[in-house]
Amino acid sequence: MTGPARAGWPTPWPEVDRAVERLLDGVGDAVGGQLVGLYLHGSLALGDFFPPASDVDFHVATAGALGREALERLGALHAAFKAEGGWVARLEGVYLPPSALRRLEPAGERWPTVGSDWDFGLGRPGPTWVLDRWVTREHGLVVTGPDPRELIDPIGPGQLRAAVLASMLGDWAGRARGDGDVAWLRPRNYQAFAVLTMCRDLYALDCGVLVSKPVAAAWAARRLGSPWAALVERALGWRADERVDDRSLGETLVFVAHAVELARSAR
Repeated sequence: MTGPARAGWPTPWPEVDRAVERLLDGVGDAVGGQLVGLYLHGSLALGDFFPPASDVDFHVATAGALGREALERLGALHAAFKAEGGWVARLEGVYLPPSALRRLEPAGERWPTVGSDWDFGLGRPGPTWVLDRWVTREHGLVVTGPDPRELIDPIGPGQLRAAVLASMLGDWAGRARGDGDVAWLRPRNYQAFAVLTMCRDLYALDCGVLVSKPVAAAWAARRLGSPWAALVERALGWRADERVDDRSLGETLVFVAHAVELARSAR
């Protein structure tokens, strides 16, 4: 399914643009002629960018797998960004060669990645990488390079639903059962992330497309009704609230468990 007209670059946020331009310059210095394109996805592409809480999600397309020296230069670049703080420390993305960007194998090789919550290193693709590639292909902002539809094969509704199910019935189901680490969910902003991610995933299962988290939250509040509507509304207000709230963690995990069961029944 093809999305609407692609959002343009630069963005409405000059500080974000400066961070992305520094990323572009740094990547160009690190990989040289192997740089094919830089694309922004996530909330910037889907129209729900929220400066107090959002990260700057990106894909870098490279001409091939990067060698050791290029990886070392990228590692130093992102380490310096992390030490500096600000928007350059909130860059979150992955570096992929054409074959992986076009048709990513979830159980395939590991690829260079960095995030606001993890340092630069090699990461193994998971289901959410499929969702990120869909957003880049259909809505991504082109900072430099060809139209991403030339680089990424179409990802249909069935593939999106399969990726969402794999995510929900995998890591999220484990967290709901208490099998996984949930300490990172203690702050309110991460509980908001969990609730809004479940809303987005349920919307994708129902409609076969990804939408912004506020749009998915409004849909989920109507669809799920009481008592979940109030929790969903609260999550929207907690996106930038970093206070630890253990009293609400149980309720958040119950909601995740409810969403997982809805996903299980939708198979």
